[in-house]
Amino acid sequence: MNSIYLDNAATSWPKPDCVYDAVDSFNRKMGGSPGRGSNSRSIEAGTIVLQTREALARLFNVSDSSRIVFTSGVTESINVGFKGVLNPGDGVIISGMEHNAVARPLHELQKNGVEVSIAPCAPDGTLDPKALELLIRKNTRMICMLHASNLTGTIMPIAEAGRVARDNGVLFMVDSAQTAGVLEIDVEKQNIDLLAFTGHKSLFGLQGTGGLYIRPGLEVRTLKEGGTGSLSEHTFQPDFLPDRFESGTLNTPGLAGLGAGIGFILQNGVKKIHDHERELTDTLINGLKEIKGLTLYGPADIRLRTAVVSFNVKGMECGEVSFILDQKHGIICRSGLHCAPMAHRTSGTLELGAVRLSPGYFNTREEIEKVIEVIHGIASGADK
Repeated sequence: MNSIYLDNAATSWPKPDCVYDAVDSFNRKMGGSPGRGSNSRSIEAGTIVLQTREALARLFNVSDSSRIVFTSGVTESINVGFKGVLNPGDGVIISGMEHNAVARPLHELQKNGVEVSIAPCAPDGTLDPKALELLIRKNTRMICMLHASNLTGTIMPIAEAGRVARDNGVLFMVDSAQTAGVLEIDVEKQNIDLLAFTGHKSLFGLQGTGGLYIRPGLEVRTLKEGGTGSLSEHTFQPDFLPDRFESGTLNTPGLAGLGAGIGFILQNGVKKIHDHERELTDTLINGLKEIKGLTLYGPADIRLRTAVVSFNVKGMECGEVSFILDQKHGIICRSGLHCAPMAHRTSGTLELGAVRLSPGYFNTREEIEKVIEVIHGIASGADK
């Protein structure tokens, strides 16, 4: 049985061939630790890291690539952004759709006096930017918002939120886990001070890669210290970027793959990738909404969502639906709460959870039509 992979919101698969080739080439032919010595292997490894950093700078319109620091993923990046900037008594505003990558660090920071305000969202996940402005207080230090929901696919108004932050003199951090590589991100146009991204989703990289863009002039405390390969004669941490935040040996094979993935995106264009995913999502939604007993979540307007489609079937637990899709039909998806209880509370599915289908660039229309047919059989009771 050939499988149909529809869990790209968790991790994109398959990757472009160039990603596999880049990782394999580094592991088999190169090796070396970037910044550790002046031997040829270390220099080659450092070149790969630099090229990946510069490719990200082109993708996000970052003028100085050294302002992009590599981390293990978006969760670490968000932690650096929060814990490196916020102090007791500071206020931070978030939306009612945030992932636990945002909610849980803030829960800990609240114990130390950081104040959290939540801008309410509509049940489909959409947010009126005016709701952010109404929450700004004298102590507000930051607005943090995901770019798109991993539950409903709802695209958040980050350009408008960035203007609200700029006009009120507060910082703006964006969680781009669901959008980097598939939606336009421009740190200048969108007034983004901190951009957290992950490598293993729409950037086509590997798990364990990601990073954080830090706007020039913004002082951020480190989350960890250690060896950087620079200023090794001192026991204090370097104060310049990216070294200040890149303690320990980087995941160079992963960054080689990430660089290849970003190269694939830059060559094909974000618009082409987005348009294909939107077409698949439109086909999927139009097919699912005709199925009796099936409830869809998220915006009705396809222009307001990414390629994430969540649903429930009346009379069935989401885990049961997902199990049938996987075990009987080879359709790979996800069910449950998706590490986003805030979003489930907003959409009214905190007790139910949801089945999530997330097409990617390498899915086909024929696969989507097959999935619709299978789900119709499950919902009708013919396939249980």
